Formats: sequence, C-alpha cells, structure tokens
Amino acid sequence: MRAPRALIPLLAVAGAAAVVATAGAGSAIDGLPSFGPAHADQSRETSPVSIATVTWNVCGDAGPGCPLGPRPADLARRLTAQAQGTVVGGRKVQTDALLLQEVCSGHVTTLEKTAALKGWSWAFAAHTQNGRPRACANGQGRFGVALGVRGAVGDVRRTDLPSPPAHGRVALCGTVDAWQTRLCTAQLSSADDPAGEWRRKQTARLAELAAGARTILAGDFVEGPRGRALDPLYHSYAECDQGPEKRGGGRTAQDGAGNATEKTDYLFTAKSASISCTVPTRAEHASDHRPVSAVVRFN
Repeated sequence: MRAPRALIPLLAVAGAAAVVATAGAGSAIDGLPSFGPAHADQSRETSPVSIATVTWNVCGDAGPGCPLGPRPADLARRLTAQAQGTVVGGRKVQTDALLLQEVCSGHVTTLEKTAALKGWSWAFAAHTQNGRPRACANGQGRFGVALGVRGAVGDVRRTDLPSPPAHGRVALCGTVDAWQTRLCTAQLSSADDPAGEWRRKQTARLAELAAGARTILAGDFVEGPRGRALDPLYHSYAECDQGPEKRGGGRTAQDGAGNATEKTDYLFTAKSASISCTVPTRAEHASDHRPVSAVVRFN
C-alpha cells in the first residue's frame, strides 16, 4: 500500500451550477429531468468529522477487460466486501461511502437488498447513448455511476455534463446531513474525446457542482494528473493521492495482466480538509481499475 498523503488546509472556492432531479435516501435515480441548483447547507455550525471514502471504476459491464462484468453476483459480493471495510495508510477502516463508476443499476439493486449492508443508502444515474439511457450488455439494467453511504443521503441529483451526443456523461451528487458534506461521483469522456476538449468542459462543470466547504468529488477522470482537463479541479480542490511531486499519485488503471499503467482515478476535496489516501500495489482481479481509498477529515 502507498503511504498516506497529508495536505495543508486552505479554503476552497465557492460556485454554483445547474443540477437535475432529486431522490430520497436509499433510492436509485435514473434519467430524471432537469431543474434548480443544490449544494450542501453550509450555514449551520459544523462539527469535525472523518469520512472513509472509496472511489472505484468497477468495470461492471460485460466487455473486454472487465473480469466480473459477465458475473454480476460475484461483483456484488466484491462491492459488499469493499463497503464493509477498506485499507488506508496500512490500517483497515470501516467504509463510510462508495463512489462508483461503470456500474449497472442491477448491481445497485442487489446492494440495496444485501443484508450485510443494512442501513446503507444508494443512488444511481445512467449515462446516455444517443440521448437515451445506456443499457448494460449483461442484463443488469442501465450503465452509469452510483454512490452508496453508510446512513442516510439526501438531495440526490443527477447532472448531465457537456458531452459528445453519442456518449453522454453524468455526475451524481448527494448530501449527507450527518456529515454536512456533499458527495459527487462521475466518469469523464474517453475514446470519443482524444483531445480532451469535452473533458475540459466536464471538469469545469464538476468544479462548480462540488463547490463548498465540505465536498468530496471523485471518479474516473480518464487522463493523467498533468492533463490540462484537470486544471479546474486541481485549482479549486485538493487531490488525495499526491506523489513526491504535485499532481502525481499511484497508478490506478490496469492492463490485461493486472499491471498498473497510469493514474486516471481521483478523489478531490476542499482544501480545508486533511486527507490520507491509499492505492493498492497489488493487482485488482475484479476490475481493470484499482480502488482509491481515503480518510477525509473536515474540522
């Protein structure tokens, strides 16, 4: 495991953005219409809190390089284990939040019914393909992003990000009142955006969506830490897994042999937070990405 990274607190910038669709705690949302802005309520007095968070591209559809895509029951079991605990800085901690990408709505439905995850709340939002929700090829419903929280999550909203018409991308955000924290998960455009033009627009929108004193924004952002598309996020937030040099960190994407190839997965938070972060050094056999685990402390 990588050693934990500590970041010096500063204040994050504030902003506003249009978001879409709401759902109550523990519900899944998919393809809902657009309206009004939403942010965590920062007007109340806040208390210190530590949140153990995992972001992970689980490669949940049936396709090349997705080991458990054709085996949804096995992937649900792996996700259940990840929800029950993760390792940060060499120490196993209870997971408080899962931010998932390339997951199917059927996986989320299974997790909602899993006895070992009683008390968790879940939400899902689908990517679009030519304007319609994209389907998973393994019969597991729709393909997109999800978040799970140990406890209640509210003000859940799906936001369409600027995207190529053929492959629409979304961000999914929810607020945990107990932590007074806004959580957001997303996956950015990839093969249909080789120059990163759409990704630049997407990260600018994400930076607006997640603005606030208590924010965790995570996902598969496709390109390396020095990619220009990530400038808005590095400017406004702190990334959890910094290497010896700024804008570095452990490699999260894997090749077919399980070798880590590059860092494409990120967890950003307000610069006022303190963070410890770990990326596994061993191959992940459930996905072509390794999870990023962090303990985020807001004072």
